[in-house]
Parts: sequence; structure tokens; C-alpha cells
Amino acid sequence: MTNLIIAYQGEPGAYSEIAALRIGEPKPFESFEEVFAAVENRAADFAVIPIENSLGGSIHQNYDLLLQHPVTIAAETFVKVEHCLLGIHGSTIANAKRVLSHPQALAQCRNFFAAHKEVKAEVAYDTAGSAKIIAADNDPTKLAIASKRAGELYGLRILQENLADEEWNITRFFCISHAENSVALQLETGTDPAQYKTSIAFTLPNEPGSLFKAMATFALRGIDMTKIESRPFRKKAFEYLFYVDFTGHQSDPNIHNALCHLREFATMVKVLGSYGVVAS
Repeated sequence: MTNLIIAYQGEPGAYSEIAALRIGEPKPFESFEEVFAAVENRAADFAVIPIENSLGGSIHQNYDLLLQHPVTIAAETFVKVEHCLLGIHGSTIANAKRVLSHPQALAQCRNFFAAHKEVKAEVAYDTAGSAKIIAADNDPTKLAIASKRAGELYGLRILQENLADEEWNITRFFCISHAENSVALQLETGTDPAQYKTSIAFTLPNEPGSLFKAMATFALRGIDMTKIESRPFRKKAFEYLFYVDFTGHQSDPNIHNALCHLREFATMVKVLGSYGVVAS
């Protein structure tokens, strides 16, 4: 699959690039909006977008973008986030004054900053971008929190590994394609529909019991819901979008019937995709 162009947000060495490398040839973009546009305009075959982190929760911006663009979820993959403290040669933790990284990465390493109160956390646009800045500045008092791969790419020295407060720091990525794309991915799940997930978004009328009815649509058919989350609906004040993941493929008759039932009373239903797992 190396001939496929895979869009991602960030600099080389970002965790998103690690996900993209599993599918094809990574192509970096500055923003998530540009990543989605690359898929929509067919400047890339696929894109990988972070959708959920085991510590930080959902990336709401990307859920919103999934509804705004003609894309579908083709697969998911999981990347273990292993933060390293990086510096130029000659840097030491004792002499550090500032540490740059993405705000989420900084938040995931609070214990380090609590133990080194003389070091100031500084927000950068990207983990790998912070490594790139540190390499370019060539200042031994400035460090970065980024991946081991970022350190290798920018010629930085690892001062400390496993910097995050929690060991289990995993980011879930969606691999998205144009809604009309017919290119298939080699998935760990194979062709068994029972091993797939389906993601949907829907809105409900503001009536008593409407959410109960929606959940019962799946529960009474024995469909296993693996995630449910609500988000403010941008098109109408104080109304909500619901995002649900469940096991199975939308082509399965049981799931097809559940979606038809949901459409009978929901004000909007969009299937974001049925997908398997790309192997790590």
C-alpha cells in the first residue's frame, strides 16, 4: 500500500505520521481543515485523523469535520503515545528553562513539571513541530516533548523516555477516504462483518423519551454500542448531536433494520462509516 498518499496534520515525526506510515506515503498539512480538503479534492487517497485519546477524550473538531465533508471512515488504527523529552546535544534537564509541545502533550506530563518547577511549559502547534523548533533554535535551555521518531528526524537527544503521567496513553485514529473512493485497505479484521465497527451521528426531536427510543433501537436488537457521546449542534442552539459507535457492519440486516427504525423518528441520521482495523 506504499503507493497510496496519506494526508495528516502536523510535521514529520508527529504521532499522526506514525499512523499514516501504516497505510502508505505520508503527506503533511498544517491544519485538519486542509487534511479533509485534500481528501475531498483527491489530493490524497486517504487521511488519518486523531479522533480520541485514552486520556484526553474525543477530538471534537474532527467529529465536526466528518459531518461537513463528503468523506467516509475506511479504517481505524491505534497509536501508543510515548512522549520523550528531547534536546540538542549538550542539553540537560538541570539547565532547562522552557519545554515546548502541543498543549495536550504538556497536560499529559504534569508530573514532570511538578517535579521541575523551574521549567516553564510553552505551547507549540504540534509535538513534532516543537522538536523541529528546538533543533532550529539550537538553544540548550529549550527542550521539547515529542515522539522518539521526531527526535531521530531532527537530530535531537533523548533526555528522558516515558514522560507521560499515565502508562496507557493511546490515540485512536480514523482513516478517512472520499465518500466515492473505491480503493480498499488491507485490514486486520479481514472480511468478517462481526469484527467491524460502524459510526453514526444523529439528532433527535426535543421530546421526552427520544434518546431512550434511540438507544432501544440498538439494544433490543442485541447490537453492542461501544461509545455514545453528545455534542452541541452548531445549527441550532441548545440542541445536540449524538455520536454512536457499535459493533457490526451497516450491511448486516440487523443493523440495517436498526438504522431504518432510527430514521423513522430521528431528525437526522448520517452513517460515518463501517470499518475494520489497520494493523500496527
